[in-house]
Amino acid sequence: MPRTLHEVVFVDGVRTPFGKAGEKGMYAQTRADDLVIKCIRELMRRQPNLPPESVDEVAIAATTQIGDQGLTIGRMAALLSGLPKSVPGYAIDRMCAGAMTAVTTTASGIAFGAYDVAIAGGVEHMGHHPMGEGTDPNPRIVAEKLVDPSALVMGKTAENLHDRFPAITKERCDAFAVGSQNKLAKAYAEGKIQQDLVPVATRHAEKGWGLATTDEPPRPGTTVEDLAGLKTPFRAHGNVTAGNAAGLNDGATACILASEEKAKELGLPVGMRLVGYSFVGVDPEVMGIGPVPATEKALKQAGLTIDDIDLFELNEAFAVQVLAFLDHFGIDAEDERVNAYGGAIATGHPLASSGVRLMTQLSRQFAEKPEARYGLTAMCIGIGMGGAVIWENPNHPDYGKEKVA
Repeated sequence: MPRTLHEVVFVDGVRTPFGKAGEKGMYAQTRADDLVIKCIRELMRRQPNLPPESVDEVAIAATTQIGDQGLTIGRMAALLSGLPKSVPGYAIDRMCAGAMTAVTTTASGIAFGAYDVAIAGGVEHMGHHPMGEGTDPNPRIVAEKLVDPSALVMGKTAENLHDRFPAITKERCDAFAVGSQNKLAKAYAEGKIQQDLVPVATRHAEKGWGLATTDEPPRPGTTVEDLAGLKTPFRAHGNVTAGNAAGLNDGATACILASEEKAKELGLPVGMRLVGYSFVGVDPEVMGIGPVPATEKALKQAGLTIDDIDLFELNEAFAVQVLAFLDHFGIDAEDERVNAYGGAIATGHPLASSGVRLMTQLSRQFAEKPEARYGLTAMCIGIGMGGAVIWENPNHPDYGKEKVA
């Protein structure tokens, strides 16, 4: 018997403030699972019309699934958040696009009719679990030259991208990075970021008890001159520095997804509607180019073009990766549609959690800009992949109508 597909909507999203990884970071003595639990609890608090027993699934991503990020973290986080024991959960991993994949996977279940409501998100405590901890790459990868050895070091893949696109200079990357810092500082000053943040009580051996209420990584006031002299750790006389790349960070995100019918039935807000998504593979040694073919595929499937996209939330793993995307599509690096609140170079990039940060910020911008109909969240993914998700603004006058060519 044929099934009826359901429209999927993004109801609400939150995140913890992002911290710096390491012993001096604000989450040094905070558990990874407690970070995502705070997000789930806050979502339920913000949506009192959503009965806890109506949540059909909890999907939580983590790149390094051991320790306090292990033990099927989606299920454990659901239990520890106080959701009924009848609510199932699972863990998911697609490296940097973990939370993005948690969203698209549960959204697919909603569209199919298997779920009505799901919680999706991600967490990465890079201070407790550095990227690659406990992994054992098969020696055939290098021995049989399946990929270039540089593919296993993300910073080296960014340098490779510079080689492929020599027009993307270090100076351009530094300028883009400064822009990211400035946009985030402006968004904070205007109260655009705080609404997404869940305060987290912290404990530190030297600092004692505290309360995390803002992101720790930003460096407001950074100048191009400040970045010019930074070391290039991945290659002598290279282009990638700590200033034009995202750092090592701790943090968590979570969001509520629902069928459009269920959201209306329960009186839940609709932040945006899922239009389509795509994940693709690319050469692992230039993984940063991944968002380009992923976006092209998603646009084709949706019957849209890049000119239809009014807002972009692009993950800034490295400035060169975002600039490669913008150059490919002929978009100026200072275009006001791009990362209006700043990006990962400023906020930080706790790997598996970042996808939902992009979506939450896009949803907030849709509410501010009813004239913007379509938005894109996209990111590069380690080991050579890219992901792209297209969303529609429910505040647009043509929302839900078929696009006329």
